Amino acid sequence: MKAFKFSPTKGVLSLLIATAFLIQVYASAHGITSLLTHFKTQENQMASSNAQSIQVALLLDTSNSMDGLIEQAKSQLWNILVSLSKTHKNGTPPNLEIALYEYGNDNIAALKGHVRQVLPFTTDMDAISAALFALTTNGGNEYCAQVIDHSIKNLDWDTHSKAMRLIFIAGNENFNQGTLAYQQVCSFAKKNDIVVNTIFCGLCEEGIRILWKDGADITGGNYSCINQNEATAYIETPYDDKLSTLNTQLNDTYIAYGKMGTSKLQQQRTQDQNASGYSKANMADRARFKASANYMNASWDLVDAYKQDSAILKTSSYLPEELKGKSETEAAEYIEQIGQQRSSIQKEIKELSEQRAQYIQKERAANAKKGETDLQSTVIKAIEKQAKQKGFEIEE
Repeated sequence: MKAFKFSPTKGVLSLLIATAFLIQVYASAHGITSLLTHFKTQENQMASSNAQSIQVALLLDTSNSMDGLIEQAKSQLWNILVSLSKTHKNGTPPNLEIALYEYGNDNIAALKGHVRQVLPFTTDMDAISAALFALTTNGGNEYCAQVIDHSIKNLDWDTHSKAMRLIFIAGNENFNQGTLAYQQVCSFAKKNDIVVNTIFCGLCEEGIRILWKDGADITGGNYSCINQNEATAYIETPYDDKLSTLNTQLNDTYIAYGKMGTSKLQQQRTQDQNASGYSKANMADRARFKASANYMNASWDLVDAYKQDSAILKTSSYLPEELKGKSETEAAEYIEQIGQQRSSIQKEIKELSEQRAQYIQKERAANAKKGETDLQSTVIKAIEKQAKQKGFEIEE
């Protein structure tokens, strides 16, 4: 008989889980509101706590006057994501998740405070892009505290002390509208190490007067003001056409599988079209992000799924046509070959993108504008500052 061996790690984990359960039972019995009801259970916290996590919740006002804001979000998403992908801690890329909310839209029920969670935290950036392109504006009441409160209590926030938890809320009405007190909500965010960054769409002095800066100050966040109607200015480069060609080649290395495979593959193509619809430069930003470690599609792409767990060939009952009739060994060899092709293309995209970045930097230096006032500039500035506070480094 095999002797039982005590594991200190498992013993401590079991004790913590048991303790958390008893605390929750006691709290429920005595009517105590616990943060365990807003965040993950202790068991899940232990499993998902990750110092590499960067979580960003985007809360966008979609009332009548915010068409320009939505346009900036759609056209600048990939540049923002490229900046996020350049962060790392001890040489390891971040575990990046984005969530999306809309608020202030009459199409959302008043009983819900005109607040809607469009997408919970996800690593699927194509889904984020698709959701942004689906947003529409309509007049309504903008309750900033309500949407912040909903995002704090209903999103699956990582619990590691070194994880980066950010909220960006953008809008143009009084920050203190609604029945919830923004001071209380922002203090609750600070207590849980969630930084609220506020972006006022209008003149800076007006945003300060109607308390947008105060909301950010409570959590140590960044206050900024933007011209939401300013069209995105792209710097096109001699590298953009080649990056577009490489992006097409990169797409050819994706092998859709599972129930959602075909639709997700089509979504990838659609978001390419949406990005290139703005400019070649925007498409180049998207290609650069798709070459990063943060563009992972294991839920529908067999190459990424196989990289995570080679057992996918045994467990999936929805393998693609390319693999039908192949033995498991032959299928594995085929996937590894496609994976090598992908890695080679991604490497070339990264190298070309570095040259492109240097070109853009020189162009910006030659045509410097004082105080850029669009969504991407203020989000990137805040992220770079707050990432360093959490021990992340930023690639130049």
